[in-house]
Amino acid sequence: MATVLKRCKLIIWDECTMAHKHSLEALNRTLKDIKNSDKLFGGTLLVLSGDFRQTLPVIPRSTYADEINACLKSSPLWRNVEKLQLKINMRVQMLQDPSAETFSKQLLDIGDGKVAIDETGYVKLPTDFCTIADSQDTSLNKYFPMYTHST
Repeated sequence: MATVLKRCKLIIWDECTMAHKHSLEALNRTLKDIKNSDKLFGGTLLVLSGDFRQTLPVIPRSTYADEINACLKSSPLWRNVEKLQLKINMRVQMLQDPSAETFSKQLLDIGDGKVAIDETGYVKLPTDFCTIADSQDTSLNKYFPMYTHST
């Protein structure tokens, strides 16, 4: 594994938001050691991919503060990260489906805190947020018609 890492020029870390900051720091130390370099990550380009509005590191029996402290953004390495943001959901754009565009926008609005919170403290979902099917068969027929069999 060290040989593979030594030859690496680029590492892509998808869903990095769920990783503990110690994982990033350990990778930095390991690459510096393996490549005998003082450069950040031993000079290897690291691309971190993820959405911090989604799942943070899961720490059993922890507090919210423990999870925030474990987040990559709490690492001293974070100040070296150049942040880029994707603006267009290509999957939705290629579908050219207005309902997919609406759903995508609704998800972003929830993540951006633009959706009302009800009296219980929960997010109040728009009435058109999703389609509720009356049975599993209805869902299968609608979304997976190629796998349903008529009897």
